[in-house]
Amino acid sequence: MAFKADEHARIVIIGGGAIGCSLAYHLGRAGESDVLLLEKANLTEGCTWHAAGLVGQLRGKKNLTRLMQNSVAVYDRLEEETGVAIDWRKVGSLRLAASPERWSEIRRSMTQARSFGFECHSLGAEEAEKLFPYIDPEGVVGAAFIPSDGYVDPSGLTQAYARGARTAGITLRERVLVTDIVVEGSRAVGVVTDHGTIGCEILVNCAGLWAKRVGELAGLALAAGVVEHQYFVTEKTLDYAPDLPTLRDPDKNFYLKPDVGGFAIGGWEAGSKSCWRSKPPFEFGRELFEPNMERLELFALPAAERLPVLNEVGIQTIINGPIPVSADGEPVMGLAPELDNVFVACGFTAGIAASGGAGEAMSNWILHGDPGMDLWAFDVRRFGAPHAVGGYLEARSIEAYGSYYQIHWPQDESTAGRNLRLSPLHDVLKNSGAVFGSKFGWERPTWFAPGGVEPVDRHSFEAKPNWFEHVAEECRAIRERVALIDQTSFAKFEIEGPGALDALQNLCANRLSETPGVCTYTQLCNERGGIEADLTIMHLEEDRFYLVTGSGFGVRDGHWVRSHLPRDGSVHMREVTSALGVINICGPRSRDILQAVSNADLGNEAFPFLAVRNIEIGMAPVRAARVGYVGELGWELHIPSEYVRHVYEQLWQAGEDHGIANAGYRAIDSCRLEKGYLYWSGDIGPDYNPYEAGLGFCVALDKGPFLGSAALADIVETGVTRRLCSFTVDGFAPFHGSEAIIHNGATVGYATSSGYGHSVEKTISLGYLPLELVLQTDFEIEAFGNTYQAVRGPRCLYDSKMQKLKA
Repeated sequence: MAFKADEHARIVIIGGGAIGCSLAYHLGRAGESDVLLLEKANLTEGCTWHAAGLVGQLRGKKNLTRLMQNSVAVYDRLEEETGVAIDWRKVGSLRLAASPERWSEIRRSMTQARSFGFECHSLGAEEAEKLFPYIDPEGVVGAAFIPSDGYVDPSGLTQAYARGARTAGITLRERVLVTDIVVEGSRAVGVVTDHGTIGCEILVNCAGLWAKRVGELAGLALAAGVVEHQYFVTEKTLDYAPDLPTLRDPDKNFYLKPDVGGFAIGGWEAGSKSCWRSKPPFEFGRELFEPNMERLELFALPAAERLPVLNEVGIQTIINGPIPVSADGEPVMGLAPELDNVFVACGFTAGIAASGGAGEAMSNWILHGDPGMDLWAFDVRRFGAPHAVGGYLEARSIEAYGSYYQIHWPQDESTAGRNLRLSPLHDVLKNSGAVFGSKFGWERPTWFAPGGVEPVDRHSFEAKPNWFEHVAEECRAIRERVALIDQTSFAKFEIEGPGALDALQNLCANRLSETPGVCTYTQLCNERGGIEADLTIMHLEEDRFYLVTGSGFGVRDGHWVRSHLPRDGSVHMREVTSALGVINICGPRSRDILQAVSNADLGNEAFPFLAVRNIEIGMAPVRAARVGYVGELGWELHIPSEYVRHVYEQLWQAGEDHGIANAGYRAIDSCRLEKGYLYWSGDIGPDYNPYEAGLGFCVALDKGPFLGSAALADIVETGVTRRLCSFTVDGFAPFHGSEAIIHNGATVGYATSSGYGHSVEKTISLGYLPLELVLQTDFEIEAFGNTYQAVRGPRCLYDSKMQKLKA
């Protein structure tokens, strides 16, 4: 029976905190007035009311920094625009480093700031003390100052958003509890509340602490956790200048906000407590928990060491309340992949700082289908069902909270929620010295420690990490002999039906083979020509295809494809990730070894590059595809899970006389940089088109219309304004990505990815240059305050004629 509502609004927002009210405000500014915001209590009464209100902008990615900058732009105008006081103080922020490792981390952030065009200043200990006279500078080795940061009154800010929304004709209704969400097919058609039913065309979950619970009403699995967070406010006995900046001392694990003659001081201590398995009761409102003095001491005592004045002033108030923390500590935003019209904006640990930019991005997403910038690091589709399981989410959110001020090493891995999804080869590889990382819950080998070497990561910012030489040996095996790489974690889908070929041709930029037995590397583009996905499609049978994409992109890419397939029943899509393991055999001896265990003809004529065939290895059926990501002769072997170990053992035994070795994902990254192969979410994404990324060979404009083809044709007509280029530095340089690219003293770009090429013995960076600079060769790359002479050269640094790949 069709849902009949008592009333209707085009857009219904659930949640009246800073995020929900900001979204309502921005929708109003965009001219959308048929909007209804529902708040179960009063505005701000989730966690907004007890937030500290610090506003920091610099993040590890350019677009994430832009989102925070957009917040500051909103705060600069909001009070004058609405007439509601928000107490926005743009006093700047000071971040201290009290160890060489922390100083390396902060200097890396400042290099990123320069590459983004973001103002940030490097200070010594004495300069930091002048800005914040209360600190004891002992042990401080450096500091960063961002003049445009500050703090704001969270409640005033939210009320200003609300005033702006109401002025635009939007309705905000308080003390209305949503008790159910009505779903028909793939759409939410309305909500049931304790005051009646409301129909809608678009539903937005901005429920803050209750986001996971509200999501479940619509069948959504959200990785939005809740943990306890504490801060204290000192007595108001201090006399300081009104422009005293905010302070962060991550080595002492505390942050500080000036608070009318006192300080508000909080921290991110290890071992916080998860709340309600991330599903608070709807009855919980403007409430706090009892203080936990043991946990408070973990940041209060170190804070007193840095700020001796704390030994003279007392504590006036201790706040211990619940805050949102997602499974990776970042916000959760975007269109939920399970339904066609339900958006989410939740999991904001720093919701006050992000609210202005997040509301603007979500308004764009809802009204225009795009947030205005690539926000993959915040996208709801980076998570899947495994992340939303209560036990996993609890472990990961507690870890994410406690690691907020820990040193974030390059290629660092989480330790919580591990050993969840295991390849059939996990134990074999572990016994061979594998050091595992985690991707989408899967354990994946990053590198292999030889006998006598401890199989643990020892990270470094500016020196070679402990795995450097061991990864070099894995690369030598790939380039000179043969290696096996467990890539079982690939996300995999089968697409079949009489309309499958036409549907995929309409979606892919490249031309899919109409004849089965061929792999196609392709991008999936949006209407602007931006790259939404980068993947491989294998044509298995006349009406049957097999799509393979990165481990962390399965939800996103699967959703993109599924949402563009015809809904007339002519095409069916199902995920088969767990059903199939993948072994990549690669290297110049790979054909010899594979031929030794298979009767299939593996010669170039019978099995050319980009072919896919069903073969047998030992006693196992295998789907073999002559593709790879390292640029060597090789095959991806897609194997029913129960046969994976048998196939591995057959290959290993046949390869022992050839010097066969295991290799991990860090060796893959080194090899792909040498080949100039790209990584989606780093080198390419929705903000980039194939032509500027050097992927024009994957665009078949002559095959007929496809999604994005009109925009791509226009780009061909008008030309690109930038191109992705490759830069090299002789020998080792401490590059990890986002380094500033400099020409004639000016920053002209940033590294989209960086690493060391063990075969070419050079440090490699990829990055976009303005078109007028792409023929220049002499550049500098800045890292950790130092500049390195870099040469812009050919994109492919290894086997540029593909002779080895196609041998």
